[in-house]
Amino acid sequence: MLRVLLLFILLIAGIVIGPIVAGHQGYVLIQTDNYNIETSVTGLVIILIVTLVALFIVEWVLRRIFRTGARTRRWFLVRKNHRARKHTKAALMKLAEGDYRQVEKLLTRNADHADQPVVNYLLAAEAAQQRGDDIRANQHLERAMEAADNDQLPVDITRVRIQLARNENHAARHGADRLLEIAPRHPEVLRLAEQAFIRTRAWQALLDILPAMRKVRVYDESKIQALEHQAYSGLMDQIMENEGSEGLNGWWRNQSRHTRNDTRLQVALAEHLIVCNDHEIAQDIIVKGLKNHYNEQLLLLLPRLKTGDPEQLEKVLRQQVKQQGASPLLNSTMGQLLMKRGEWQPAADAFRAALAQRPDAHDYAWLADVLDRLRLPEEATQMRQESLNLSLNSPQQAQPVLQPEPPLHPLP
Repeated sequence: MLRVLLLFILLIAGIVIGPIVAGHQGYVLIQTDNYNIETSVTGLVIILIVTLVALFIVEWVLRRIFRTGARTRRWFLVRKNHRARKHTKAALMKLAEGDYRQVEKLLTRNADHADQPVVNYLLAAEAAQQRGDDIRANQHLERAMEAADNDQLPVDITRVRIQLARNENHAARHGADRLLEIAPRHPEVLRLAEQAFIRTRAWQALLDILPAMRKVRVYDESKIQALEHQAYSGLMDQIMENEGSEGLNGWWRNQSRHTRNDTRLQVALAEHLIVCNDHEIAQDIIVKGLKNHYNEQLLLLLPRLKTGDPEQLEKVLRQQVKQQGASPLLNSTMGQLLMKRGEWQPAADAFRAALAQRPDAHDYAWLADVLDRLRLPEEATQMRQESLNLSLNSPQQAQPVLQPEPPLHPLP
């Protein structure tokens, strides 16, 4: 409506002003070296208007041409994006099938136009690693690093994972240390660091990351405790190899009270001290541990001790009997200690008490040896037969029992 009004106003103005201007059009002269252009003011205005209209037409044509080009480029780009998504989807299906060659091939097609190019290259690197093609895996990692720009954490995690798969343990350890500096509480970083530290026997480093693993709940508490025990045992192995029992004693004294009260660590330390032939300190550790907590693993170590104070061990055992009751393990352990001291009849009584509570192949065998000492060969033969039958029927004993040391007193 507004346009019609404007046209109507221009028409009225032309009708009114046209006759007035018709006789006064003016004169315009444009002179150059070779040409003289003469026209009226009205003619010049018409020429300017026509030129302006021509420029508008040229501009419109050029805009249409360039817009068509942009649309064409956009169409090709959308098409590549669509194909990249299609290939990625197909690659995931092949990944479920375990066809790693096709996974790598599909993921790298139009990977630069995928929704997450870094993810495509990283998955392609792992697929190449599964095929054992280290060169292709490294190439895909380089492309992923270029596509990731400033966010290199996924690339570094994948690199460490591939290094572990190749058993490049020390390189993985170096990469894990760098990752811990960047993301000390990242669950996958902690898992990879755990594997790298175990393979390189970096037990102290493993102990250092366990609080973070516990805080972010990488594993449940039982798994964390198992890793802690493994790390402490490995650390004890290293100290024993380098410094012997003195180094173990010094290291143990420097530990916190919480660590020294851990029964599993007491068992591990006592076993290492026994290997070092430091039975006196091992006995002290075991006795202190049993006074604080009843533990079957500590009890199983008692027959392995070679000390000049066996009465203390018997005293500890009798105290355990008062507190826990006469269990089969306590009776069996008492029998083994008495057997080592050559007290054959009390040893036989202890083994009989243990067997009365539950059958055990080891106790039958030890009782047979004691009966030989007591000159009861027929009963000893019967006990050995019971031990053999029980071993054949139950090859894996429910109750772990350590083999005893040979008797100190030879048979007459």
